[in-house]
Amino acid sequence: METGKVMKYLASCCVVAVLGMFGYVVYESKMLSYLSGDPKACINCHTMNTHYATWQHSSHRDRATCVECHLPRDTFINKMISKSRDGINHSLAMTLGSYGKNLRITDNAAERIQANCISCHQELVSQMLANSERYPQKDGVPMGRNCWECHRSVPHGTTRSLLAAQNNLGVKEL
Repeated sequence: METGKVMKYLASCCVVAVLGMFGYVVYESKMLSYLSGDPKACINCHTMNTHYATWQHSSHRDRATCVECHLPRDTFINKMISKSRDGINHSLAMTLGSYGKNLRITDNAAERIQANCISCHQELVSQMLANSERYPQKDGVPMGRNCWECHRSVPHGTTRSLLAAQNNLGVKEL
C-alpha cells in the first residue's frame, strides 16, 4: 500500500475517533441539557443534589427555577454568557477539586441573584425603600444588604436544615 493512502486512512480514522470521543463526552456529560431551563440539569453534577432537594421543598419551587434566580434575565446572550462562565468555573472546580467543602457564590452571581430577587419582589422592595428610614441601620447600611442575608433559608436553606428539606435530602424528580 502506498504511503499516501496509509496516511489518508490514518487521518480519516483519527477524525472519526475524535468525533466519536466528542460525541461520547456530549452524551455522558448530558451537555445538551445545560441549554435548557430544566432544574434537573443542575443535578447532572452530584454536588448540586442538596441545592436541588432544598429548592424542591421551598416556597420558590412552584414560582422560580434555578435559571430564573441564578442567571440574568435581560438578554439571551447575557444569559448564555453567564451560563457558560459558570459552567466552566464549575467544571474547573470539580476537576481540580478546588471548591472546598462548600460551594461559594461569586460576586458576579451574587449581583445576578440580588437583581432577580428585586425583580420578582419589586412591589415589596419598593415599599421597603420608601420606608427605609424606619428600618434600623446596621453598620450604616440600612438597605444595602443582599436579600439572603436576612432570608438565609430561601430557597435553599442549609445543608442540614430540616426546615429546608423536611423529609429528606434525597433528590426526587418532579
